[in-house]
Amino acid sequence: FENHLEQILCILMDILFSKFWNAWAQKTLKNALALQELNKNKAKNLILFLGDGMGVPTVTAARILKGQLHGQSGEETQLEMDKFPFVALAKTYNTNAQVADSAGTATAYLCGVKANEGTVGVTAAAVRSQCNTTQGNEVTSILKWAKDAGKSVGIVTTTRINHATPSAAYAHSVDRDWYSDNEMPAEAVQAGCKDIARQLFENIPNINVIMGGGRKYMFPKNMSDVEYPNISKYSGCRKDGRNLVKEWTDQMKDKKAHYVWNKKDLLSLNPNNVDYLLGLFKPVDLPYHLERNLETDPSLTEMVDVAIKILKKNPNGFYLLVEGGRIDHGHHEGKAKQALHEAVEMDRAIGRAGLLTNIHDTLTVVTADHSHMFNFGGYTPRGNTIFGLAPMMSDVDQKPFTSILYGNGPGFKVVNGARENVSTVDYQENNYQAQSAVPLAMETHGGEDVAVFSKGPMAHLLHGVHEQNYIPHVMAYAACIGQNREHCYSSSGAATVNLAFSSIAALLTVTWLLC
Repeated sequence: FENHLEQILCILMDILFSKFWNAWAQKTLKNALALQELNKNKAKNLILFLGDGMGVPTVTAARILKGQLHGQSGEETQLEMDKFPFVALAKTYNTNAQVADSAGTATAYLCGVKANEGTVGVTAAAVRSQCNTTQGNEVTSILKWAKDAGKSVGIVTTTRINHATPSAAYAHSVDRDWYSDNEMPAEAVQAGCKDIARQLFENIPNINVIMGGGRKYMFPKNMSDVEYPNISKYSGCRKDGRNLVKEWTDQMKDKKAHYVWNKKDLLSLNPNNVDYLLGLFKPVDLPYHLERNLETDPSLTEMVDVAIKILKKNPNGFYLLVEGGRIDHGHHEGKAKQALHEAVEMDRAIGRAGLLTNIHDTLTVVTADHSHMFNFGGYTPRGNTIFGLAPMMSDVDQKPFTSILYGNGPGFKVVNGARENVSTVDYQENNYQAQSAVPLAMETHGGEDVAVFSKGPMAHLLHGVHEQNYIPHVMAYAACIGQNREHCYSSSGAATVNLAFSSIAALLTVTWLLC
């Protein structure tokens, strides 16, 4: 009888499970069929979320972590980016590198051309660190195209504001490491090349929102930092004696402009009374999300919230670049827990942006510049903590291993001539360095394609497998800025008509609700 009852229960469970998966698949199918009516509106607003180093394995692991943080098993969870209707793959290689760096890739997805590793805002004709190859090889970014079209523009990052990713939006530099004139060779300064911090304020005047780290690069050498006055490594480092923050505040004194350096001052602002914002929250990079001071350090979501509320006041719309930059740093250090929590926080910012904008007039793209030598596996069971052990011992050295591993990096450890036994350490600690196959002081990037998630006007143009530099061309086409504007004034007037109809529909809906 017990065997018979067990068989009946198994059959019932099979039926229930099959109904669950079938129902989910049918719902997904209906949603897919609804996408046959493509959104061909003109994009008023453009948002690019860039997860630095956020390869596909990182996306998957972050999804599981997000679910587990909410008490679920994790695998079935949806990231905000998972909800986007269109997904493509981007090929990330630089013109001179099979496995890319963040500078050459930033030039691709911001300026529309592939470039050499280590260079930002210049073509492949420019040679890294050779100042005399800069002039004549500059390329402009979609941020500038948007500014020239009358839109408000902004940059938000968790790294220093003059790091590789954000700098490609405004700078033209043959070396990504030329943060200030202090990091430049004397001959480059004498030859007329400008450091990246200086270019932030000089190349594209009046960028509406600038938020990130990098304070030390804006102030004269040895000028004490406002937050860390007794730590010399955080003091100003500019050799030219310029105080770029004071220059900015003096220049903007007759505008609704504010400079802030902490969370309290940021969140005390009324976005309706702010047209220009400069927020520099740390001397170098912002701290990891798990380590930030909740009283003084803003989260990426909080920065994005303020940025959009300021930018969206412009009737012509806006362009916003948001970088979850420390995903990359966590991976380089072999600290998967830090990297994945950074990815989850960026996903939270994506969700916040979605609540503040409208899919009918806002094209949102989420992608990565490159991947990392990060992965997870080991036949772990459903719901296994993402930072946990695989369910078996190695059949070679008879020791346990974590599901998360790196192909190379600082996690390579030998104890008494053999692989470290991970059960003897706290492998779920925030800064635990996951084991790697090859010892390196810093883990390296990965060379595989990265995902491109998109929603909003013309999002369907991001499909299939594309070169990374294709991304800003699609975004510019959708917003009728840059070089692709003919379709906006064609006889069919599709973009204008569709936008008009969507606006009328929205107005009628609001009127109906009010009545």
